[in-house]
Amino acid sequence: MAEADGAEDRKPQSDEAHSAFTPPPGMEPEVLEEDQPTSEFARPAGADPVQPELEEGSAFAAPATYRAAQSPPAYTPGQGFPVVRMKESPWQDRMRTMLRMPVDVRPVPELVQRQSEAGPAVGRVLDLTLRIGELLLAGGEGAEDVEAAMFAVARSYGLDRCEPTVTFTMLSITHQPSLVGDPVSASRTVRRRGPDYNRLAAVFRLVDDISAHEIDVSLEEAYRRLAEIRRNRHPYPGWMLTASAGLLAGAASTLVGGGVLVFVAAVIGAVLGDRLAWLCAGRGLPEFYQFVVAAMPPAAIGVALNMTGIDVKASAVITGGLFALLPGRALVAAVQDGLTGYYITASARLLEVMYLFIGIIMGVLVVLYVGLQFDASPRPEEVLQIQQRPLIQIAASMVLVFTFAILLQQERSTVWIVTLNGAVAWVTFGALHYAGGIPPVPSTAIAAGLVGLFGQLFSRYRFASALPYVTAAIGPLLPGSATYYGLLLIAENRLNEGLGSLVNAAAIALAIAIGVNLGSEASRLFMRIPGAASAAKRRAAKRTRGF
Repeated sequence: MAEADGAEDRKPQSDEAHSAFTPPPGMEPEVLEEDQPTSEFARPAGADPVQPELEEGSAFAAPATYRAAQSPPAYTPGQGFPVVRMKESPWQDRMRTMLRMPVDVRPVPELVQRQSEAGPAVGRVLDLTLRIGELLLAGGEGAEDVEAAMFAVARSYGLDRCEPTVTFTMLSITHQPSLVGDPVSASRTVRRRGPDYNRLAAVFRLVDDISAHEIDVSLEEAYRRLAEIRRNRHPYPGWMLTASAGLLAGAASTLVGGGVLVFVAAVIGAVLGDRLAWLCAGRGLPEFYQFVVAAMPPAAIGVALNMTGIDVKASAVITGGLFALLPGRALVAAVQDGLTGYYITASARLLEVMYLFIGIIMGVLVVLYVGLQFDASPRPEEVLQIQQRPLIQIAASMVLVFTFAILLQQERSTVWIVTLNGAVAWVTFGALHYAGGIPPVPSTAIAAGLVGLFGQLFSRYRFASALPYVTAAIGPLLPGSATYYGLLLIAENRLNEGLGSLVNAAAIALAIAIGVNLGSEASRLFMRIPGAASAAKRRAAKRTRGF
């Protein structure tokens, strides 16, 4: 029987017993209940990829903060970002505040100007923006304010995600319609620069109208107004500019102790220098040589007066001529760009100031050296002996500022305001330096700070640029005496003392520029900027701390 049973076990089984779908013995399939719910989106078991464990610090290891269990709070809070409403503040403050924000947290632009159904004309808007920025930069405006104006124009015509960039000779702007859209970029080169604050004020009014909700300025209207601004003639004729240059030098010579004869000599020297500079400009000579030529006539007249033996302060003639030539406007703009983080533009502007200053030095030194060969006996000590005449000096400072404003082609309505601002600056400097005995550098910085403060407040009151209220007002503070004293010592082969005086002049010039900028920044303490508080935590995105 056992053998029979074994034979039966060895007997071949049927085909059903060897079916490919029959599970082998011991491998029972898992039976799911029919009513168990399943998701069609569920990942099958065993389908999770196995990530190899990398050593901590590996370049290919994902940061720990990327794990969902240990991730930090989301970048956008649950309640969202607060709505920034800044309609009530001037466009300069609104745009400057938004420029300091990252692109992804800027408020959505509220459409200011009407658009067609097809949307904004991107190419024309970018071109208009660049043309406006070109006029502002050519007029001497700081890089930060130029970027703010370009940003205001682009947003007013419906272009979000715009990034303007300003350097000394190049402007560019990039517009990206969406996170996945192709960016559109345009650029423009600034070929010519010249101080024309009348044109600058007109451009600011155009930008203000474009940014205003209650004023409708189409693209065609904006182009028409921009063309009119370019075609506008200067508010003052050429003969008035030449006369203003002479009166500026005469007032500066009176400011440092000159009399009537010195005043007349300084006027004649500055007028001759101005005409020679115009002649060189007409011949196409660079600005460097124009400054060299313009510095020679006042120096020559001063040396001639010294050689005649007339008892006058001949050095005041040369000092007055230097006041008319020192590039205070470019220096203030250069330091302002550096303090606001535009270091490339600031470096280029400072290099320009250095070249112009070297041109002035060369023109004066050549004349002084020739005079010494003819036995001229200049007295360096008389340069620093400034007689204190408060009323006469205040009047001279006001004449200096008034003529300086005309040379800058300012509007007639702003000339009187900046003249009063300059008088306040000189009174402050005289009270601190002459009456209080404070050294000239801190006295100059404080006086320049008041100039910047009042200039910024005036500009906010009139919704205009601050330059027309600031630049001419620093004229009486320029270091003309220290510059001439250093040049005279160098001409007499007293190199160490001469360089020390020039360094002192440079320190005074920097004190002027830093004081003006500090006063402008301090003015924000007196102005409430709507929406600035909500962006206060993100201002470091624009102005870093150096690390």
